Amino acid sequence: MSCQPGPGCEQFCSKLRKVFNRDFIKLLIGGQILSLLICGTGVTSQLLNSEHGINAPTTQSFLNYLLLTIVYCTQLCFRSDNNNFYHICRNRGWKYLLVALIDVEANYMVVKAYQYTTLTSVQLLDCISIPAVLLLSYVILKTKFFANHIIGIIVCLIGVPLMVWADLKTGRSHTNGSDKLLGDMLCIVGASLYGVSNVAEEYAVRFYSRTEFLGLIGLFGSFICGIQLIILEREELMTFAWNWQAILLLLGFAICLFSLYSLMPTVIRLSSAMAVNLSLLTADIYGLLIGLFVFHYHFSFLYFFSFVTIVCGIIVYSMRKTEVAVPPTNYREFSNEDDNDADVTGDTDDVDAIHQSARKCLNGDQTVENP
Repeated sequence: MSCQPGPGCEQFCSKLRKVFNRDFIKLLIGGQILSLLICGTGVTSQLLNSEHGINAPTTQSFLNYLLLTIVYCTQLCFRSDNNNFYHICRNRGWKYLLVALIDVEANYMVVKAYQYTTLTSVQLLDCISIPAVLLLSYVILKTKFFANHIIGIIVCLIGVPLMVWADLKTGRSHTNGSDKLLGDMLCIVGASLYGVSNVAEEYAVRFYSRTEFLGLIGLFGSFICGIQLIILEREELMTFAWNWQAILLLLGFAICLFSLYSLMPTVIRLSSAMAVNLSLLTADIYGLLIGLFVFHYHFSFLYFFSFVTIVCGIIVYSMRKTEVAVPPTNYREFSNEDDNDADVTGDTDDVDAIHQSARKCLNGDQTVENP
């Protein structure tokens, strides 16, 4: 007697196929690659501090922004259409300057927070970027969230205290900060600025181009980091005895951060800035796995449960896509009155990708009703 699946089983399998589609697999893999890159920046930064006594977050970020300028801003300079470097700077360059300032200071504050507060505090307070992205996506991008998105965010955030609990059990968080209040405030402000930067990035890569965003952020970020480096870290760099190990670690940090910045717009296009932020919650777990060999950390199965919880939250969040406003003219906070259609045109591949992304995000509010 043969056993055939019933209609309920077929319906369940059909829903699973809709959730675990190609875009979701790309999002999941891309998000974990981003987490690994963040882990790489954390490990190299910790080695620079513990093994070589280097604590210069602005210097480390400067190399990343310089690489972004060389790779992406150069491409903008060689464009011959109306979307070249001069045209972009004339119409919306000041907006990228503001976003670059926010991004530079977010990196600086979060890295600086580790000097004053505990790892536990940073892990918990760094999650403030998630409600910041949620609020800004709703207010600025007009994103419409559904029940599965809220539930997915909550499930992901449950994984964070599990990770912190594991840190407390294994002793990773027993170091005392020199000024916990200052460190906590730096982490809160830095995480909130990350939220602003990520939402601005989502807007830029959806309606302009990835090359434009990375090139201008790299250019203005290099200037801001250079000035901040001279003011805050000049003496430390002059007194430090450089060696080839420290230089390699510094280059490794810059390559990881550059790869993170280069890949993040692509992953954001697959879903949203919120989904990317949820995926990045696993970075600390990868840091622990590497730390087992490099820093001799102790393992706890709570880390495994934390990782599974976060991944489950991402799956729940991805069960239904968010819906956002499509025309750039809907974004009054960023639009230029003198911009024309040529302002949002880029390379053919970029424009096609933007149109495809916009069609996916089209919601009922923009649907034209038949008379």
